[in-house]
Amino acid sequence: QVQLVESGGGLVQPGGSLRLSCAASGTISSINPMGWYRQAPGKQRELVARITSGGGTDYADSVKGRFTISRGNTKNSVYLQMNSLKPEDTAVYYCNVRVWRRLGVWDDYWGQGTQVTVSS
Repeated sequence: QVQLVESGGGLVQPGGSLRLSCAASGTISSINPMGWYRQAPGKQRELVARITSGGGTDYADSVKGRFTISRGNTKNSVYLQMNSLKPEDTAVYYCNVRVWRRLGVWDDYWGQGTQVTVSS
């Protein structure tokens, strides 16, 4: 089993910044990729950003230039630096990791979610 612990959400004014963290623990051999998704009320969960083991990144168009995803030195942690936050960024943010068990076999894991609210 794999456990994901998220932290860093909260209330921030428009234009402010927050940094989300996610740490994975448990039976882990290889994680690729790691990412962040979000879900706003009444909307589907959407990809925000993800990062591969090789450092390749992928961002939603709505956050490009404002958000930065990175992995920790242990490669079992992922961070999301969110700058220039807008009210439309308000959502529950979920950490997601794919753990490879062997060639062609993987499991996806989700964090419990952390609330990000952007409001004046």
